[in-house]
Amino acid sequence: MKIKLSTFAPQKLLRMIEKSIELPKAEKIEKKLEIHGDIRIDNYYWLNDKENPKVIDYLNTENAYYDAKTVHTKQFQEDLFLEMKSRIKEDDESVPYKKNNYYYITRFKKGKQYPIYARKKETLKAKEEIMFDVNKMAEGHNYYKLSGLSVSPNNELVSFGVDAVSRRQYTLQFKNLKTGQIYPEKIENTTGSASWASDNKTVFYTQKNPITLRSEKIFRHILGTDPANDVEVYFEKDEAFSTYVYRTKSEKYIIIGSSSTVSTEYRILEANEVNGEFRLFQARERDLEYNIAHFNNFFYILTNKDKATNFKLMKTSVTETLKENWVDVIPHRIDVLLEDISIFKDFLVIEERTNGLNKIRIMYWDDSNDFYLPFEEETYSAGVYFNPEFDTNIIRYGYNSMTTPSSVIDFNVETKTKEIKKEQQVLGGKFDKNNYKSERLWATAIDGTQVPMSIVHHKNTELTKTTPLLLYGYGSYGYTIDAGFSATRLSLLDRGFVFAIAHVRGSEYLGRNWYEDGKLLNKKNTFTDFIDCAKFLIANKYTSKEHLYASGGSAGGLLVGAVINMSPELFKGVLASVPFVDVVTTMLDDSIPLTTGEYDEWGNPNEKEYYNYMKSYSPYDNVSKKKYPNMLITTGLNDSQVQYFEPAKWIAKLREFKIDQNILVMHTNMEAGHGGASGRFDALKEIARDYCFILDLEGYTKN
Repeated sequence: MKIKLSTFAPQKLLRMIEKSIELPKAEKIEKKLEIHGDIRIDNYYWLNDKENPKVIDYLNTENAYYDAKTVHTKQFQEDLFLEMKSRIKEDDESVPYKKNNYYYITRFKKGKQYPIYARKKETLKAKEEIMFDVNKMAEGHNYYKLSGLSVSPNNELVSFGVDAVSRRQYTLQFKNLKTGQIYPEKIENTTGSASWASDNKTVFYTQKNPITLRSEKIFRHILGTDPANDVEVYFEKDEAFSTYVYRTKSEKYIIIGSSSTVSTEYRILEANEVNGEFRLFQARERDLEYNIAHFNNFFYILTNKDKATNFKLMKTSVTETLKENWVDVIPHRIDVLLEDISIFKDFLVIEERTNGLNKIRIMYWDDSNDFYLPFEEETYSAGVYFNPEFDTNIIRYGYNSMTTPSSVIDFNVETKTKEIKKEQQVLGGKFDKNNYKSERLWATAIDGTQVPMSIVHHKNTELTKTTPLLLYGYGSYGYTIDAGFSATRLSLLDRGFVFAIAHVRGSEYLGRNWYEDGKLLNKKNTFTDFIDCAKFLIANKYTSKEHLYASGGSAGGLLVGAVINMSPELFKGVLASVPFVDVVTTMLDDSIPLTTGEYDEWGNPNEKEYYNYMKSYSPYDNVSKKKYPNMLITTGLNDSQVQYFEPAKWIAKLREFKIDQNILVMHTNMEAGHGGASGRFDALKEIARDYCFILDLEGYTKN
């Protein structure tokens, strides 16, 4: 049931104040951008420089305007936040996992924002050792992220990364777990993780380019020495590639990987040969992708070799690693995407995707058994959990759906029995999964392709033209958004909203070809799929354009940005989070973080064909005089993935061109980056802010 906004005098006064507020107006300074004989005029290019005080002033002005335009919802936002917070078990902890004779646990204390990392030796009844209390470490910081915890083979030392800015540039440090001492050396500008060699004093780590933030160098560090003397063991010269380092589950090898969108390459070194030379596994080739895992005398290779579009599993001897020595273990299947493998002593666990749905397969090495785990819901999400133990008959996996909270499950492959180790608790006393319904729908795209959607709503919600519906999309990098559970989403569902995920092309929901059909010169399929999903929902009376909302973040922000240029009339409102909207300018600037590594996703606009195609859909370049939906745009000043100035320029241009009276506001988190706030409660406040925006447009207020 809808409860309309109060008509009492305080609300009227707030509305009068809002109407009197002057629109922010960014200064126009013409900037000519010319390539391929084409000239683009960018009047807001100057916003790229956050060292310019006028830029910060403009962002603060937009924040003040957002605050003023939404002042009547502030109490509602607080109520929504408290409602969401009330569903959380604040004194929660993870299911312990065992590695190298220790059980590791992550837990939260009531009222605290950050986790505590702990462990117990040999048994869960042992005395708990606190490794890190991030709440204490984060004191005095507006943003704080601890990442990459890696314990040495002798269990006495741990490496960890700290980011207190939200640029994903971590300072790598080391702690003695026996004495509690944090060692003085600090290694700046890393990915935050390190891989230990067998000697318990040598680590390998990745350093980033300070300008582009590309992970480009691997160093060897000896604990207790000056990081300035660290040895560079690998430099990734190709700007389209990033590099990383890790230790195999078998613990025998240190692996250096290099990857681009369409190619991978690995180098291997035995973990007890710390000063040895890394050996090339298989040289990179364009369009050859592979991942490796070690077991006994073999490496197992997940690869698209020989045009295996959906990937296959191969193996090769540890001494003969070139591709001509690889032999099939699981051949390519046209209707099954092979996503990942996990190796155990007696069996192999394979993660597959068939017709959009996750499958988990168990295959014994001796061929004595081969079976799939049973899943029954129409649409769901399942995946193998972190399983560091090698010699065990238990696999741990996660399962949830749009109506079923997340569960951590241990499955005994010998007895074929499962034990639910933990099911997400939804507190507050109101949640019953039987009160919600989910289903999978198929819309017909403009080219005849069937596009799937997963939807969920309260069982008492009538699906009519007046039903509010939030349609979410992403569709890039082959990243698949599965149909999962969200406790915060209940605040929409319980108020009569329908939530839908459009599994558009650009993901791998329906296999690798689904991704290929939504990238490069096929990118517009991502946008038209989303539009056709919206039209399907309207035509089949799940909602109407007066009650339909769109949501997307990052590359999903590009999606909604392109869609509202193409079909703005379909949506009443839009949530665009950290949106990638200035595609052409960004992809032409190779000094911007991540640009060069993305050419195989979007194309290289230095080539005219790709330039013209990008320009034809880039949200910023295609803003024009028309009516746009109500919009809330959010960003972070320190964002390293999508720079703050993209949404800042976008909103300035939208204000200049739009010819409607709809709400257009932007909020910049001046302390955070791409992932938003670091504290778990602060993150909830951001969700409450976004939900409140569309609930307000529907006329809802607190129950």
